[in-house]
Amino acid sequence: IDVGGESTRPGANPVDECEEIARVVPVIKALVADGALISVDTRNAAVMRASISAGARIVNDVTALTGSKSAMDVVAGSEVDVVLMHMQGEPGTMQIRPSYKNVVEEVGAYLASRISACEVAGIPKSRIAVDPGIGFGKTLQHNIELVAKLDTLHSLGTPVVLGTSRKHFIGQISGVEFAPERTFGSVAAVLAARAKGVQIFRVHDVLETLQALSVWEAIADAC
Repeated sequence: IDVGGESTRPGANPVDECEEIARVVPVIKALVADGALISVDTRNAAVMRASISAGARIVNDVTALTGSKSAMDVVAGSEVDVVLMHMQGEPGTMQIRPSYKNVVEEVGAYLASRISACEVAGIPKSRIAVDPGIGFGKTLQHNIELVAKLDTLHSLGTPVVLGTSRKHFIGQISGVEFAPERTFGSVAAVLAARAKGVQIFRVHDVLETLQALSVWEAIADAC
């Protein structure tokens, strides 16, 4: 379960780290006590530290451990896994004019550089996963191209994480404005990404996604 105390959707404002800690730590403690494996979605080192102490086993950072000066040290000094995500800009302004010469190559190169930085800091590749950051400083066409070519990220040597669930680009494609009504489009994106070998999906509609993946896997395995 991925727990976050700060929205990083386009246009979102930062949350004070003390407030973020107050939001996530009680939830993490309760879920860990229930036996859940917890990922904390944060870009703040202090929140990472508090969440790890509360039992979180994964740090999911939209800034790929660049948002806080000590974020890298916090993860390197623990035994937690980390998800490194690509984002062009920052949440408040990232969707104003996102621009790339080649979005697939640039996202891949950035993630490769962050993996290398982690390894230098003492975080082995076995504890790292990467996320192309769908919707984080990308246009509709950028998002579509990234999902279509997700298999290129496997050359990085880490699991690939994808978060497309209910996102704006699905609404743009389908014409569905209300995010909670984008379940079918979200599941379609997961199946397209699974066909490209993506291993980990961050979703809202868990049961629906699992049902679709179970059918897809059974058919794919029979081929």
